Amino acid sequence: MTARLDAFSSPTIMKVFKQITAANTVLKDSMLPVATQELVKLRASQINGCGFCTDMHFKDAVAAGETPERLNLVAAWREATVFTEAERAALELAEQGTRIADAAGGVTDEAWANAAKHYDEEELAALVCTIALINTFNRANVMLQMPAGDYQPGQFG
Repeated sequence: MTARLDAFSSPTIMKVFKQITAANTVLKDSMLPVATQELVKLRASQINGCGFCTDMHFKDAVAAGETPERLNLVAAWREATVFTEAERAALELAEQGTRIADAAGGVTDEAWANAAKHYDEEELAALVCTIALINTFNRANVMLQMPAGDYQPGQFG
């Protein structure tokens, strides 16, 4: 597969992605566990059909010590026993936040309340921003048809 546009040589795309990446750096320094961030990014990327980000976040999570077993089960997290209640709440929020157009009310009060049981306000803020940012990257990469498979862990910083 060849991308529709060479994002890495586009000054416009690179300027915008640089800003989004800077926002993501803020999230890495937040109190939201990195493992949770990677699980959420992986799940949103799966839902959005973004092979580029699915590849990236699987590999980054493995490089950070996550097990392939848990990552393999992200798509079936409801039936999997390998996730904590907090991670399950984050994955539910990620799914509802990613599929926001599929539900007239967006994220349910129940999903929000469940996440709020496990995360304080700053962690919730980081979780919301993580979900929003990965959805931004997913949408751009899907539109561009960015090929997946060549990403190396840490490649973008």
